[in-house]
Amino acid sequence: MNIRFFNCRILTMEDGKDIIDGELQVQKGKITYIGKTDGKRISDIRWDREIDCEKNLLMPGFKNAHTHSAMTFLRSYADDLPLQEWLYDKVFPMEAKLTKEDQVLLAKLGMLEYISSGITANFDMYLDNACHAAASAEIGFRTVLCGSMNDFGGTVEETEEEFYRLNEFSPLVTAKIGFHAEYTTKGETLEKLAKMANRIKQPVYTHIAETKREVDECYERYNVSPFEYLDSIGMFEYGGGGFHGVWMSEKDKEICQKKGVSIVSNPSSNLKLASGIADLCGLLEKNITVALGTDGAASNNALDMFREMYLASVLQKVTKQDAAAMNADDVLHMATVGGALTMGLEDCDVLAEGKCADLIMIDMHRPNMQPENNLTKNLVYSGSKENIKLTMINGEILYEDGSFEIGEDVEQIYSDANQIIERMR
Repeated sequence: MNIRFFNCRILTMEDGKDIIDGELQVQKGKITYIGKTDGKRISDIRWDREIDCEKNLLMPGFKNAHTHSAMTFLRSYADDLPLQEWLYDKVFPMEAKLTKEDQVLLAKLGMLEYISSGITANFDMYLDNACHAAASAEIGFRTVLCGSMNDFGGTVEETEEEFYRLNEFSPLVTAKIGFHAEYTTKGETLEKLAKMANRIKQPVYTHIAETKREVDECYERYNVSPFEYLDSIGMFEYGGGGFHGVWMSEKDKEICQKKGVSIVSNPSSNLKLASGIADLCGLLEKNITVALGTDGAASNNALDMFREMYLASVLQKVTKQDAAAMNADDVLHMATVGGALTMGLEDCDVLAEGKCADLIMIDMHRPNMQPENNLTKNLVYSGSKENIKLTMINGEILYEDGSFEIGEDVEQIYSDANQIIERMR
């Protein structure tokens, strides 16, 4: 579609945080113009829609850089439990009952929450990535999928085959090499995976350093931290990413800095499971790319990047005992550009001509956005889902003024999700 947004303010996230007054044009899924209104640029174009933004703010969509979308069925099911008990006694037994059809439907439920809260792409790791890919293609949502091989399922060969297959599935779907975690995967399997990733020259992603227990047990096995062990077997020769990164030593940070390993922080999940607080300030000081994610709905329970941004900032302030720690601009960068770079979505990081038209409109005509002393700080410290007026992915408007435009009955998705959990009880 050809869509013209005019009478808008634009936060491109390119270089600085300056706000542009003018318009933004989209043609065939790409941004073709950002700047002042120019009659010559619009006279020869047939627009499918021309949207008066009424001085609302356009900006890049948030990138949810770590989540398990189909875990929506476990929202508020296994709360108030420590991580190991939560995972092994509650989550794993219920996941064993999921069908492929369940996973497609439940992933769509997660995507509805993403779209309505300004998330235009997610980095997902779950049981059957093909199910999530199907859901993304059907709804029109952009997703990056990560392998989750471990001792309970999957092989290195299957991981490689899935990587190539899913990268050809849809223009909206890309795949990355990954495994669940060091503590769920045998050393010999990890060594084989590292060799495969090096052979095809790909970065590797995994859960890592989420809990103190995880790190302590790795020391018992290998006499080094998870980061040190994986680095020693060549896992990060082409970079990659670590989900959580709560319990990291200075040596771990140096490995990430040297090997180009991003860290995806999940503040809400880490707090709710009492895992700890990641040292985001320390990571940024070493120029390590940091992104934000919600984790799954079973451990959060909201898939809400506004909440993640707020916590990412204020938790650093209290742990550092410094109210100036973790500037809101840095947090906004993590939630947008940092996520895109971590996920390999370099065409979706900022708003610029030639980039993918993945953007959101922030409703500035809400009390929590007024007065406009500083718009970016308003987004991080007082913004919420209620401020998402429009979400566009790949040039298509999927959400606008409270209504979903996904070609499916949203109420039926809700009903089907409830029927799935009823069947399992």
